[in-house]
Amino acid sequence: MRYWLIKSEPDKWSWEQQKAKGAEGEPWDGIRNYQARNNMRAMEIGDKAFFYHSNIGKEVVGIVEVCSGIHPDPKTDDPRWECVDFRAVRDMPKPVTLADVKAEPRLSEMSLVTSMRLSVQPVTEEEWRIVCEMGGLKDPA
Repeated sequence: MRYWLIKSEPDKWSWEQQKAKGAEGEPWDGIRNYQARNNMRAMEIGDKAFFYHSNIGKEVVGIVEVCSGIHPDPKTDDPRWECVDFRAVRDMPKPVTLADVKAEPRLSEMSLVTSMRLSVQPVTEEEWRIVCEMGGLKDPA
């Protein structure tokens, strides 16, 4: 299993909206960055991702799971753009802010710190464990 972080502006697509989609999940569409798209191409069903509210809040608020393989982005007819679907798994008991992540020396190389603009990012297993602990999750799986 691999780990990721996906960003969404909460006034466009919030954690509450993601949770409301239930087990069917939601396509992570509208991504128009090749690196972010390539990260989605590397995802497998069952991979986990942090759901991060960008711009407003700037915090990890939940965990999602990849629930579909890569498929054409339904928001465009351009075959270059693809996406996966995510379903909500659990709330982060205590949201982990960008300031919290930047203040943690063990996360200094995390993509959230080094590639802040990238909307779909890889997360190492160690980064996953640390952020989960910071958010109050004893069982980060």
